[in-house]
Amino acid sequence: MASSPSRRFEGRSVVVTGAGSGIGLATTERLLAEGARVVAVDVSVSRLADLEGRHDGEPLACVVADVSSQAGVDQVVAAAAGPVDGLANVAGIMDGFVPPAEVTDEHWFHVFAVNLDSMMRLTRAFLPGMLDVGRGAIVNVASEASLRGSAAGVAYTASKHAVVGLTRSTAFFYAPKGVRANAVAPGGVMTNIDATFTSDWGRERATPYLTTDLTPVATPDQLAAAIAWLLSEESSDVNGVVLPVDGGWSTI
Repeated sequence: MASSPSRRFEGRSVVVTGAGSGIGLATTERLLAEGARVVAVDVSVSRLADLEGRHDGEPLACVVADVSSQAGVDQVVAAAAGPVDGLANVAGIMDGFVPPAEVTDEHWFHVFAVNLDSMMRLTRAFLPGMLDVGRGAIVNVASEASLRGSAAGVAYTASKHAVVGLTRSTAFFYAPKGVRANAVAPGGVMTNIDATFTSDWGRERATPYLTTDLTPVATPDQLAAAIAWLLSEESSDVNGVVLPVDGGWSTI
């Protein structure tokens, strides 16, 4: 992890989903290094155990929960044990590049449950506490697929476009009450997310666009730096933004 610039989260509490690996893990470790108490959420027992072992004695609460369900969200709220200052909605899954004619209801609803419903429920759960104290910051992980139609299948693309809508609506409604909501839109990132093709036509159609003029793959730490900045007071006048963190892919 790159060196942290400060202890700018001293005394602050932040919830991070998808905290066991990739962007969520890098975000969790950066926030801990900058003084935050972190409620780290993941579906993997082993990943959270590893995280907890590396940060023994630090202000870290690990929660094994499936945030695609209301029951999982309730577990996170219970572990937070009160209002939080920040929420980083990182957890997400890909969709096999399945096009509209091939997508099943089960596949569609599962992708939306993880990528969108979890963010809505967690936002809804933690907003009242933020509103009570008059401040808070929410950062949602969108995607390059929220900016175009050629970066994933239909379920992932639609869910990440919806994440942008959720972010902007939250920013609009609660800006006067001191709560900000922003999103980052990563391009390719070195994580363990499953991005294999499960559709022949999806592969044939998308591959030319995914192999031409692409920018370098980012590290999780690069995304964590952007997320931490958006959670911090250093971005206090930034609200409703969708920030591409993609090496310039969105300019092509």
